[in-house]
Amino acid sequence: MAEKRFKILLGKPGLDGHDVGVKVLAHALVDNGFDVVYSGLRKPIDRIVGMAVENEVDAIGLSILSGTHLVLCEQMKDEMSKRDLAIPWIVGGNIPDDDVAAIERLGAMAAFPTGTGLDEVVDYFKKLAKEKKRTV
Repeated sequence: MAEKRFKILLGKPGLDGHDVGVKVLAHALVDNGFDVVYSGLRKPIDRIVGMAVENEVDAIGLSILSGTHLVLCEQMKDEMSKRDLAIPWIVGGNIPDDDVAAIERLGAMAAFPTGTGLDEVVDYFKKLAKEKKRTV
């Protein structure tokens, strides 16, 4: 039986309508062997988490450019707890360096601040896939 490929849901929570960056990331992840599901724009956190469950993903990546990252991460923490889920999730986008630790305290496995290179994010997902023993 073939190993299952690592699957990532990329979500755009809140009212942010800018999705070029997350689409670039999605293409980079696919080019590196990942399966990617994209939520589309302006999805509430509960819907993103529901999509993650429906699609049986291995990880969730949230792209947040609106400045509401701490509020949305608090909602993510609450939703994951409410559903008793242990899917690793990360956050990237317009994230000030000073907010990275707060986001990680809320439960994100990692937070990638403004200016993080695409390769760094892809490499992080490769590390997660290796830890889960999934192919990429």
